[in-house]
Amino acid sequence: MSTEAEKSELLEDFRNYLEQSRLEQQLAINEQPDLNTLLSEMAGLKTEIKVESRLFKSTLESLGSALATVQDDNKTLSAELAVHAERLEQQQGEIMRTMLLDIVDIYDRLSTGLEVLQNYRPVSSLFKHSRDKDVHFIKRFKEGQLMTLRRFDQLLQRYQVQVIDCVGNLLDPMTMSAVETGHDPKLENGVVLEELRKGFLFKDQVLRLAEVKVNKINTRLIL
Repeated sequence: MSTEAEKSELLEDFRNYLEQSRLEQQLAINEQPDLNTLLSEMAGLKTEIKVESRLFKSTLESLGSALATVQDDNKTLSAELAVHAERLEQQQGEIMRTMLLDIVDIYDRLSTGLEVLQNYRPVSSLFKHSRDKDVHFIKRFKEGQLMTLRRFDQLLQRYQVQVIDCVGNLLDPMTMSAVETGHDPKLENGVVLEELRKGFLFKDQVLRLAEVKVNKINTRLIL
């Protein structure tokens, strides 16, 4: 009796298992995506990708246009800065030349004054009572002038100003101006005999022409 009951229970469990399996298969079939739905979702995704691509392309074009504008503005600004820098350099050069011309003019005056002091010879017959004091004063004054002149030399060297070498050289019309002539048959025609006013170069360019006296032994020399 118990055996029949066990068989019935086992058959009932087997039927329940089969029913449960069929239910699970049906649920699995129902959960599978529909093909139309899948195609629709893919089409929607494709549309979204196209829209995003157009937006990305539009953004790239905008950025490219903005970059081109910035580059053009930079070129214009660079050109304007270059022109401004060139003008500023020219103005500074003109100011520098004017200042240096004033300095060499003072240099000339100091040189002339020092030359006068160096050529000074006291008169022994006059002012005998103050002669020693005068000689001492002139000596000290000459030393002061010489010191000042040396400082001017250092200042000119610092700004790359150098004296034009004239005496003994042939006349160079690019750096010298012949204002007087002399005659020395021992020297070549056109040789500078004397420097009447110093000339100066500033960065290898003429700052002021030297005024010179040149040798003239025939009529071919044209001043």
